[in-house]
Amino acid sequence: MSARRIYFVVSILVLAALPWLIATPYWRGILVLCAMNVLLALSLNLVIGYTGQLNLGQSAFFGIGAYVSTILVKSYGWNFWLAAVAAVGAAGLLGLALAAFAVRLRGHYLAIASLGFAVITYQVLVNWENVTQGVRGIYGIMPPFSHPAALFYLVAGIAVLVYVLIDNLVRSPVGDSLRAIREDEVSAASLGINRALWKAFAFCVGAAIAGLAGCFYPGFVGTLVPDAFNIVESFTMMAMVIVGGMGTMIGPVLGAIVLTFLPELLRGFGELRLMIYGIALTLVVLFMPGGMVQAWMALRARLR
Repeated sequence: MSARRIYFVVSILVLAALPWLIATPYWRGILVLCAMNVLLALSLNLVIGYTGQLNLGQSAFFGIGAYVSTILVKSYGWNFWLAAVAAVGAAGLLGLALAAFAVRLRGHYLAIASLGFAVITYQVLVNWENVTQGVRGIYGIMPPFSHPAALFYLVAGIAVLVYVLIDNLVRSPVGDSLRAIREDEVSAASLGINRALWKAFAFCVGAAIAGLAGCFYPGFVGTLVPDAFNIVESFTMMAMVIVGGMGTMIGPVLGAIVLTFLPELLRGFGELRLMIYGIALTLVVLFMPGGMVQAWMALRARLR
């Protein structure tokens, strides 16, 4: 058995044991949140890390998945799983809509356009009160499984499945096309790579995965308000990808884990918590620009 498969099996065993090693309901809830953040980091990494498209609107797709699934369940009596499929489809279609701008824009121009998309989505969630209930929110939302351990196994299992699918994708010729676009769009086009097609593909898949993560969020917290999907969330997702190491598979997973648990571990510092958190992120960006994965590879090379 290869080392890669051994690491994967060990990771699965650790995931299976975590809800039993962590018995308190609060920390089990943090585990569920961490699994959702892993999904969000993987979704954004496909767009930023592998395709090189600076997308600052990922929180919009997270919110679309949450609201579409919740409204279909609460207002129209849909089954959760059917509502989740519809929510993932809606997020993916809106990802294609954003891809229409991505085809024509690059760099900071795309970042501004995607940020504007996130702002528009947030304003729709706030002001379309007949459907979303606006700032009053939607309450009494039930998760697909009431037990925190069962919910963790569900979300973590989906995160593992998404990881495997994306890993196989980026190792295929599709991944080579995405990386070619990331490195140089003009050269990629000269090699016969359809930039518009693969950009649209990356945005659509990334948006659908973020929408999938959003389906589990309302049931996890029990309420749904627009503030959970403001533009700050997009920057948090980006921080997870950058801190872990964008353009790698394990990097965003590590970044999501660290940036989910670090604020909780710093709660004992009171109001200094956010300052310490910000300083830690700044130091990582300054001294580990390639993220945790690059830092580990450099350390391993030195030890050898």
